[in-house]
Amino acid sequence: MPNNLSVPNGPGRPKDLAKRQAILDAAKILFLSKGYANTSMDAVAAEAGVSKLTVYSHFNDKETLFSAAVMAKCEEQLPTLFFELPDGTAVETVLLNIARGFHQLINSDESVNLHRLMMTLGSQDPKLSLIFFEAGPERMLHGMERLLTKVDHSGALSIDKPRNAAEHFFCLLKGAGNFRLLYGCGEPLTGDAAESHVQEVVGLFMRAYRPESA
Repeated sequence: MPNNLSVPNGPGRPKDLAKRQAILDAAKILFLSKGYANTSMDAVAAEAGVSKLTVYSHFNDKETLFSAAVMAKCEEQLPTLFFELPDGTAVETVLLNIARGFHQLINSDESVNLHRLMMTLGSQDPKLSLIFFEAGPERMLHGMERLLTKVDHSGALSIDKPRNAAEHFFCLLKGAGNFRLLYGCGEPLTGDAAESHVQEVVGLFMRAYRPESA
């Protein structure tokens, strides 16, 4: 590990990135296995192998840590770059990359367990549900909305309501398969079946928003 990741924190100095990552990894494990209420900052510190003071130096409170853990999980599969439209790259290629990442994300064990946890906590603590939604789904929808606005301006597709189109895109990818998975009565699509589903959704989306003159 590079030495510059272990520089003690101080005014103007960067925080220890390696410890921050260890804290996030520990938080994801504990929130999913023990639930939100039963996960303490002390437990996260012990799991990460750091002091509680170090945890609080990176994250002010448990809500902030939970939000960051959700965002980190989404970043693993859908980094911000996925929502860019590089010059010379076909829109279909960009959409396929996003679709593959999102499909893998929502069908992962971590994502399924987190959604089940939120369904349990939602009626108990609406504030926690809002933290989850803004850190995960809302962040992805916003990124997709910005991308589709650029796509519309480029003329490649005709999208007069980018936010609605973003929601349609992700809902099509989830489909009935993700519902079955969440309910515990199905298995996630993998391999060729997953790729076929992604290709079908992107193809349908492209046709739905194809410019009339095309």
